[in-house]
Amino acid sequence: MDHILKKYLPRIEFDSYEDFRDNFRIDVPEAFNFGFDVVDEWARVEPGKRAMLWIDDAGEERTFTFTDIAKLSNQTANALRRLGIGKGDVVMCILRRRWEYWVVAVALAKLGATIIPASLQLTKKDIVYRANSADVKAMVCVADEYVLGQVEEALPDAPSIKDTIIVAGERDGWLPFDELIAGESDEFARPTGEDGVKSDDIMLIYFTSGTTGNPKAVMHNFAHPLGHIITAKYWQQVREDKLHMSVTDSGWAKFGWGKIYGQWLAGASIFTYDMDKFVPAKLLQVMQDHALTTFCAPPTMYRFMLQEDVAAYDLSSIENFATAGEPLNAEVTLAWERLTGKKIREGFGQTEGPVLLATFPWIEPRPGSMGKPSPLLNVKLLDDEGAEVPEGEEGAICVTGLREAYPPGLFVGYYGNDEATEEAVGGDHYNLHDMAWRDSDGYCFFVGRNDDVIKCSGYRIGPFEVESALVEHPAVVECAVTAAPDPIRGKVVKATIVLAKGYEPSDELVRELQEHVKRTTAPYKYPRIVEFTDELPKTIGGKIKRKLIRTNDGVVD
Repeated sequence: MDHILKKYLPRIEFDSYEDFRDNFRIDVPEAFNFGFDVVDEWARVEPGKRAMLWIDDAGEERTFTFTDIAKLSNQTANALRRLGIGKGDVVMCILRRRWEYWVVAVALAKLGATIIPASLQLTKKDIVYRANSADVKAMVCVADEYVLGQVEEALPDAPSIKDTIIVAGERDGWLPFDELIAGESDEFARPTGEDGVKSDDIMLIYFTSGTTGNPKAVMHNFAHPLGHIITAKYWQQVREDKLHMSVTDSGWAKFGWGKIYGQWLAGASIFTYDMDKFVPAKLLQVMQDHALTTFCAPPTMYRFMLQEDVAAYDLSSIENFATAGEPLNAEVTLAWERLTGKKIREGFGQTEGPVLLATFPWIEPRPGSMGKPSPLLNVKLLDDEGAEVPEGEEGAICVTGLREAYPPGLFVGYYGNDEATEEAVGGDHYNLHDMAWRDSDGYCFFVGRNDDVIKCSGYRIGPFEVESALVEHPAVVECAVTAAPDPIRGKVVKATIVLAKGYEPSDELVRELQEHVKRTTAPYKYPRIVEFTDELPKTIGGKIKRKLIRTNDGVVD
């Protein structure tokens, strides 16, 4: 048990949160490589150990051992090397939840190459920007007509792309993945010397949109997976040889959080449901039928599952429910506990790091709270002068002490942008520009992005508090609170709402919801504008696109 973790953790078990916070350590070797040191190591020690159970909506099901992943990734590494991919080269992957993503990601790690996971939603413009920004050498894409079409349109303007590889299909001008690796040796020796990987080499780049300007290329080094031990073992509480499911697409950082790195380091089996579309009842059925042990999904999915008869499904095998990606409203976790007998443990972080705050095993979940700071990251709430704010006051969430000890898992800068890197992590702390406050017991509560906080008639209004008040009303499934322009007040609170089954938009319902907010929280926080919609704009990862709502309202970031 914990065979691999023992190599990197001086201690694995802890008596309390305080013990965990003060004494948890990760020993980062000079040359850590996830492909060799985790996947191949499990294959060596336990050849039949299950790495993944993969299913899709077409009824296909496949089980992969670590030996399978090791051999397939070796074949892939050999094939990619024949195409000229080597250490430091960059490959972009748009693969949804196809099982081939894990194989390609491990192969690229073994080669010392850099992977860019990318979303199915990318347009030609997005692909060109990413390819030219990071000198992308090859594309590996699922056989999706939209994705393939956008890539093909991008190719004339992205000259660095030399090869295009298609997964689960065929198309003129594309190399079929299975044919590419067929006949390749399933052995691949660990590169040494100049071709060998060091822990501080760049393994992974995520492109993330800021509030202004072009997306930034967030760089993670080869030590990054070690940081996700905190995410997987101590927040999601994955169990060795048991099935863990995180609902996310491979194009998002949440995939790295929940479907590969920390989970395999801890020896868990990854359960992957490659769904065509999120259908709440179908997901609940899958959770029941496959007797999962741990589960993580965005709050949005919990909200919509609660519109179904959750109690009709046997979810008793699931020991731990977790959520991240958006703040979790207290009403949702209370309702989930009533129906399943278990609370949801919230976690908080960014593309730039592992879980930064979470409800760890020794902490009783507190509705509305994202938990307490993770070890190693020295998370504090700071004011504009860099001083820690007192209890009850809002501060910016910051990772501190970077000059003393740079934590594994935290990003190491922005690719090709030294100025932005210096500004973000060149000092003593990294400011996430997310606002929170801390209670007397050390629990932290999310307020909103610094850009999302609404300033109305001299008041500062955190959107999450208003959203939480609204979802307590039975008519509201989910909502997004944003600022809308107002000629007198400058900005006012606007609520964009998805109604529950059985409710219809009306002026009377608008007034009822406004009065409900006035009673639930401070009266000045009520939404002066209420709009109803069938669905909120979201990323594939489940995050609400508040920036898009604000822009449509004429509030330009």
